[in-house]
Amino acid sequence: MAISISRNVSLAGILLIGLVFGAARAAPEERPETEARGSVERLYTALIDAMKGGYGYAGRYARLVPVLEDVYDLPFLAEKSLGRYWRGLSEEERLRWVDTFSRLTISIYADRFNRYSGERFEVVGSEPMPHETFLVGTRLVQSNGESVRLNYRMRQRDGRWRIIDVYLNGTVSELALRRSEYSSVVKRDGFQSLVEALEEKIATTERSADPPSR
Repeated sequence: MAISISRNVSLAGILLIGLVFGAARAAPEERPETEARGSVERLYTALIDAMKGGYGYAGRYARLVPVLEDVYDLPFLAEKSLGRYWRGLSEEERLRWVDTFSRLTISIYADRFNRYSGERFEVVGSEPMPHETFLVGTRLVQSNGESVRLNYRMRQRDGRWRIIDVYLNGTVSELALRRSEYSSVVKRDGFQSLVEALEEKIATTERSADPPSR
């Protein structure tokens, strides 16, 4: 059975094209909200490099791997994106899913953030949220002056603040969208079919990235 996975699968919000300056790693003595903001800023510093560096898809992917694995809680997102179906997986299936989910996320970043055209990204605030999390508010200002709100929910793991959700337009949860999409595929076609569909998405992205200019 053919499986349809929508093109909009990035937990980063595919609509993002950002710019941020001065993203230094937060010092241990800084306040939690400052550390959380620093993680978001580090992500966008890496994306600037990817967009401006002229590395090609493989080069962008390699440079983004350590940053995305550090600033995102990818194992947490992989688990929550499956909802109740995570509980029924074996340990081997869980490891495979986290790996596939993580590679898909990185491949989409490497594909989409391939050029810079004058946008800028602004961190506009942060606030504490329930369950020891922080919400970092940001604004994407496009080259035409229009802006889009992008908010990041953060939690601390292994001593660092990591992204556990992105809210497009300030309210639309990327994690909730992915959970709805992936859960429906597992319910209809099974876990193996979902993994195969995402693996094909990764392969397609690699094949189509950086098409030659005409």
